[in-house]
Amino acid sequence: MPDMLLKTALPGVMLRRWRLLHRVKQSHAAELFGVTQSTISRWESGVLELDSYANKKLEELLAARLTTAADQALARIVRDSSQPVHLMCDLTHRLLACSSSRAAQFASPISELMGCSLWRFATPNIITKELALDELGWREAFAPPALEFLTGNNNSPIVPINQSLCRWTRILLSDGTAARLIESL
Repeated sequence: MPDMLLKTALPGVMLRRWRLLHRVKQSHAAELFGVTQSTISRWESGVLELDSYANKKLEELLAARLTTAADQALARIVRDSSQPVHLMCDLTHRLLACSSSRAAQFASPISELMGCSLWRFATPNIITKELALDELGWREAFAPPALEFLTGNNNSPIVPINQSLCRWTRILLSDGTAARLIESL
């Protein structure tokens, strides 16, 4: 799934955003990726597609991590919530934090799901909404504050999703990566 996400989200644009946010020159990015500066330039302009190694490296750079005290505080707020909520990486769908009421819905212990992508449990409605995020301006500066939609059902015994109204809120973490707060309404 992350490879598919990177393809639909224009990886060159994402690489450029990461470089600008972290003040990384194309020459340094080229060293990180093991390519030439001109390859970075062609990726960013969309002239050349990233290969599978570069996609994986870009995913590692963009994956949300809860490294600062502020990010850890956000995770604690999510864990301590009485509502069924969870926090995941906006790009990779890795579970970052989960309330106990949400965890109670899962058949697997939360320790087995933490840090793992929940994408394999997505319903057709969730997939459709995910694929429309770029059109909706989800990753832009003036992104909608939140999106609400009906989830549909997935019939999974591990992470069951029953039809409900869901709210996604995109939250930028301290390092500039994005997380997504998922609430059942």
